Amino acid sequence: MSELALFGGSKTRTAAYPSWPVHDERDVEAVAAVVRSGNWGGFPYPGPQTQRFLDAFVEMQRGEYAVAVMNGTITMEVALRAAGIGWGDEVLVPAYTFQATASAPMMAGAIPVLVDIDPDTFCIDPKAIEAAITEKTRAIIPVHIASQMADMDAIMAIAERHNLIVIEDAAHAHGAVWSGQGAGALGHFGSFSMQSTKIMTAGEGGVLLCRSQEHAWRAASIIDCGRPHDPAGELYTQGGNYRMTELQAALLNVALERFPAQAKQRAESAKYLDEALSEVEGVRVLPRDARHEKRALYRYIFAVDPDAFGATNRIVARAMQAEGILCWSGYDPMYRYDLFRPQESRLAVPSAFPEYFELENMRLPVTERISTQEGLWLDEEIFREGESAVDEVVAALKKVRAALAGDPTLAERIRALE
Repeated sequence: MSELALFGGSKTRTAAYPSWPVHDERDVEAVAAVVRSGNWGGFPYPGPQTQRFLDAFVEMQRGEYAVAVMNGTITMEVALRAAGIGWGDEVLVPAYTFQATASAPMMAGAIPVLVDIDPDTFCIDPKAIEAAITEKTRAIIPVHIASQMADMDAIMAIAERHNLIVIEDAAHAHGAVWSGQGAGALGHFGSFSMQSTKIMTAGEGGVLLCRSQEHAWRAASIIDCGRPHDPAGELYTQGGNYRMTELQAALLNVALERFPAQAKQRAESAKYLDEALSEVEGVRVLPRDARHEKRALYRYIFAVDPDAFGATNRIVARAMQAEGILCWSGYDPMYRYDLFRPQESRLAVPSAFPEYFELENMRLPVTERISTQEGLWLDEEIFREGESAVDEVVAALKKVRAALAGDPTLAERIRALE
């Protein structure tokens, strides 16, 4: 049995992964052209580069209207405000995601209500949504996480029954398709991030898709200092400056040119990994819903059986990292974040949170299990290198499993290193 790299053995992978973001002279020339134009910020908003990007992005995601924003966090706050959601309202969000999904309602004055996830997708569970709805519930923010999509058919049906707004957090889902419709265009709003690590990036930036023209006018006003964007020039809002710049939009226009080939390569590698992982004992490949016609591969997620591996996901991830694989155990349950622990943190406002945020009141077993026992994440760089990098993932996983299963003391030794 090969010794783990963590304890002096040979690493499964020694080479660096392909760097991100990809760039060439097209990016340099696009930015230089904006610099030479003198119109860097794009005022009046949107500027020509920004409008060109919005038109192409809406077409790619098969949406209706779009607003370009400075980042993919403010997009969700803007969507809530454009929909008239604020003080005292409740917004349902998954407990397993990045904190921005829940902090956005807080910034709008609403209360994020944490909801359990589906074990097959790691996305918000429609049954848990139904159980969490109260007379104060005004919106749902499903997150399409890593390479998975939430069940948008079920979520939109729930929203229609209860007259709720749906804001898709599609920060991971550029190019993803569900039943013929692009991610972010299924709900009333769709929020995308163009932050540095995302699969379409300008360093920072965001896009908010809107189903209705009025919502788009309101969102555009909110992010453009309250200026009206309706044809009559009458729809003013209490807005701020959250505009995307022409420099960002120029980079994104080049990124759009590269994106189809990059997405195709990632998807082919992920399909190959699906098949390879299905043959590894103790690994559960997440099932692919037939309605999820096209995946986005920001990250790839799967599950390990702690009994079969003799260790939890965090231990497995630590060993995989030492083998040279870009792997981690994913998010902690969000109710454990300092930001949402009002009695223990100076970051939050206690009066804004109901008693269910106390740990003893939380009953989200799937989130707990996936976060602390089973979930493993792989970074997108792996899928841009092709089958050889995927083979290394599988080889490292088999090596780690054999070592952990063969030595009951190994997990504790790895834990002691943390």
